[in-house]
Amino acid sequence: MCRSIKTLRPPVLPEEATEDEIRAAALQYVRKVSGFRAPAAHNREVFDRAVEAVAQATAELLGGLEVRGRSVREAG
Repeated sequence: MCRSIKTLRPPVLPEEATEDEIRAAALQYVRKVSGFRAPAAHNREVFDRAVEAVAQATAELLGGLEVRGRSVREAG
């Protein structure tokens, strides 16, 4: 669905994903789902909240994944 979102876990990304990379992926996801590249002022707050929620969920996912018996955070 979102081809511009890169994989953020090892071994695709050899080091731990940064907060900026996680937020960029969240932003791309919310843009795709909402259909807005930049929302109108009346949609800005809900758009930004969605980006933050997706970024938080992504960070939790990456923190809990295991790669060949190791957590992603240890795999780097």
